[in-house]
Amino acid sequence: MTTILVGVDGSSSAQRALEWALTEAKLRKSKLRVIGAWEVPVSMYTEGAVFLLPAPEFEKGTTDMLTTAVAEAVAKLGAGDVVIEPLTINGRPSQILLEQAKDADMIVVGNRGRGGFTSLLLGSVSSQVVHHASCPVVVVPSPED
Repeated sequence: MTTILVGVDGSSSAQRALEWALTEAKLRKSKLRVIGAWEVPVSMYTEGAVFLLPAPEFEKGTTDMLTTAVAEAVAKLGAGDVVIEPLTINGRPSQILLEQAKDADMIVVGNRGRGGFTSLLLGSVSSQVVHHASCPVVVVPSPED
């Protein structure tokens, strides 16, 4: 069975990529691996100290976001016979997607996510994936494009 991998970050662009990937997985009779990557950001610097927010909160938030995104896509499009494998993984999104793609037949990403500089044509994660993936990559335009 082939595997389609899609990165989801809670953005409208990622939701559109998920819906595209689900449709493609139904056509190809593929497994759909939905990845939500999370990192613990540094919240602030104060008098030389670095404060980190608790990791479990970010993992839970990412898991909840992933669950909601998949449920919305399935409610909208149906899942057919597609096996959907949601995974929440700690790490840099581009690195996680590239690692998970080692046994995938295709990676699907949105062109803009939750990062800064939203005016860029291709986001940093999608750019990294396009340039370093070992399989074909589909970059789905954001709904605004």
